Formats: sequence, C-alpha cells, structure tokens
Amino acid sequence: MAHTNRRRVLSLLAGASATAALSTSGALTAAAATPRAAGRTRVVLLGTAGGPSMFDPGRAGVSTAVVYEDRVYVVDLGVGSYRRLGQAGLDPAGQGNLLANVRGIFFTHLHSDHMVDWPSLYATAAFNSIGRRQPPIRVFGPGRRAELPRVFPPGSPEPPVVNPDDPMPGISAMTSYLRQAFAADLNDRARDSATPDPSGVFDLRDIDLTGVWDVDATGKPPRLSGPIPVWEDGEVRVTATLVDHHPTAPAFAYRFDTPDGSVVVSGDTTVTANLIDLAHGTDYLVHEVIDKQYVDQTVSQLPPEQANALREHLLASHTTIEQVGRDVAEVAGARNLVLTHLVPANNEAGRWQLAQRGYSGRLIVGADLMSLAVRH
Repeated sequence: MAHTNRRRVLSLLAGASATAALSTSGALTAAAATPRAAGRTRVVLLGTAGGPSMFDPGRAGVSTAVVYEDRVYVVDLGVGSYRRLGQAGLDPAGQGNLLANVRGIFFTHLHSDHMVDWPSLYATAAFNSIGRRQPPIRVFGPGRRAELPRVFPPGSPEPPVVNPDDPMPGISAMTSYLRQAFAADLNDRARDSATPDPSGVFDLRDIDLTGVWDVDATGKPPRLSGPIPVWEDGEVRVTATLVDHHPTAPAFAYRFDTPDGSVVVSGDTTVTANLIDLAHGTDYLVHEVIDKQYVDQTVSQLPPEQANALREHLLASHTTIEQVGRDVAEVAGARNLVLTHLVPANNEAGRWQLAQRGYSGRLIVGADLMSLAVRH
C-alpha cells in the first residue's frame, strides 16, 4: 500500500510539472497545428535550431525523433527539445508517462547545443517514466577522447583546460558527473519520497571505436568501408558512421532502418563521404545546414583573430546551403532532404529554399513538431 501511494504521489507531481511546462511553453510553430502524418514509421522534428545562440523563440534546439509503431528513438537533445517531446504527443495517455515509449537516445557529438537538455531529462526521468514497463532506455554516444583538440589558429596560446584529470569525457562519464551534480536532489527525493534513482532508467553505452579510429588532435575521421553497427531493436536497425565536424570528434551520423524505409540524421558535419555512403538511397536525410551569408556578416563584426577562428570552424565543419542538396543529398540519392539545425534559426525561408539547386529530390525546410511519414 505504501509503495502504491508513493507511486500515486509521483504521478500527481509529474502531471503537475508537465502541465506547468506546457502552459508556459509559448506559441508553437505552425507545424504543431497541423495533423501529424499517419504511418507506422515517422520522422518527428522536435527542434530545428542550430548552434548555442538563441535566434528564434519559435524553434527549440536540434532534436529529431524517429518513431516506429509505439517506439521512439531520439537523436540529440538541444535546448527546449525535452518540452517538445511532450508536445509531440509521442507518449501514451496518463500523467508521468512522457518517457514511456522512448527506447533509445542517440547523441551525435557532445557539443552543448546538441545535448543541453540531457541533464534535465536525466534528473527528472523518474517523474516522467512512471508507467514505463520496458527495459531501460539505451543511451548511445561518443566515448572518452584521449587527446585534446588542436588549438586554432596554429601558434595561439593554449587556453586553460577544464577538468584536467578528465578533460574529454564521453557520454557515460559525463552522465556520471551529472549524477554527482544532482546529488542533493537525488538523495533528497530518494530519502523523502522513495523516488527511483535515474541510473535505473538508462543504459549508458559509449560507441566503441576500437580498431576503427584513434581520435587525434585534428579530429578528421578516416574513410570507413562500412557502417558501424549500433543496435538492432527488433525490426529497427540502427547504424552509424563517422562524420567530419573537426576538431570535435568523434562525431556520428545515425541511420534507422525499419520495414517501412530508412531515415538518416547527419548531426553536425561538413560534406563527408562516410555520410553519403550511410545515406545511400535513404528515404529521408535529415541534415544540418548553415547560411554562408550569415557567417560572413557575423565574422565581419569581430576582431580578426576571433573572426578567422570562427569562420574556419563554421565553414570547415558545417554544410552550407549551396552544398547540402547538390553535394550531399543528390550524390547519396536521398528521396527527401529535410533541413534542420538551421543556422541562423531566424533566417528568411527563401534562403533555405536555395538548397534545392542541384538536388532532384524533395526539399523540406524543417519546423518544430513537423511529422513526416516514411514509406518506401
């Protein structure tokens, strides 16, 4: 009886929290008001804004859900995407069930704009998985990097190293630090209301690159002969490849194959042969994009030493409007190209439409909560 009462209290608290979050969420994008696409396999864009700068309150940080039947697989968790998960209607009826259908979470790389909502989701997992009857949520991502990234431009002074004993932790180690950071909250709730420990909700897995790549300071990945197996969850097969987001590494793209078709999510990358291989013949290529015009305008306002470093990163490790359709989606033979991680997020719609040049498939400019049915 006591256990039942505790679960009831948790359910009420979770429901109240979810209601408060939704009531203060502000206006949704136009895509949210449209009926969600019917289909056994769907792509749901939880967040479409790229980068750590806040440009458009109507767009959450980058996050993509691939849905097969009632299974939900989430790629990245940018700022605001946790709330979008609740708004997308991917959870079953009932309070405190937000994570009930989530089977896996996949991080492409460990930049903050791709995972800043992970601490929120981790710390509140017990209150949002009350009705969950499935195994722990598998969480995949980069492992620990042995070597720090190079400093740019060459010859620049070395900046102070944060956490020198473990400066480049992977997803598992990072989450162990979260556990320490939230110790007061976790201990308080466990002792006062028997709240389950979040470590029981998740199964953390660093993607093993042994024999594939020893990440060096430049962070430019090798050419792979085939995809990296990640997980086979019944009829859903997940594979990955290494993409070029140097010096950040490892950085992954993921492919989801279901009986209805395939979806590839690029993560952050410049034009990369490995990604083109992974996306060969895919039904949906969900790909990042940056506007070179925005880059030029931004760096023109900075002192030269900062401008050069920023321009190098933005153009050498991302994919421009001119490149994404012509040099990636067309070469891969992707049937549909969905633009996400839009930089800047408040760009004029017409700028993104220029990605159609050189691409013969269907171009879709992503919006938060857009739902797309996957069919061969």
